[in-house]
Amino acid sequence: MKKKYPEGHFIGQWMAIGIAIFSGFGVALSASTGNSGLLGIGPAIGVAFGLAVGQSIENKYKKKGMIRPLTKKEKKRKHIAVLIGLGLAVLGVLLFLLMYLR
Repeated sequence: MKKKYPEGHFIGQWMAIGIAIFSGFGVALSASTGNSGLLGIGPAIGVAFGLAVGQSIENKYKKKGMIRPLTKKEKKRKHIAVLIGLGLAVLGVLLFLLMYLR
């Protein structure tokens, strides 16, 4: 029996790999130009790269019937993770505003 992967498995996996690989590029570019605003370009490129590669792999596995829909438990976990991420993003913005607007 073939192993079945949950929907979005390869996309998430390759986005993480892309961010890990290209974050160093952003640091190097920022350090060489002296512009700290370029730090974010590495992870952005990594997300784009990971999304493209992950989606192509996901489509390949879907054609083979090896991708399954998310279970209710997985959907709930994903929903909770998104809410936690949004909460942390809001907290980060608030901390930024408190630090730099004083």
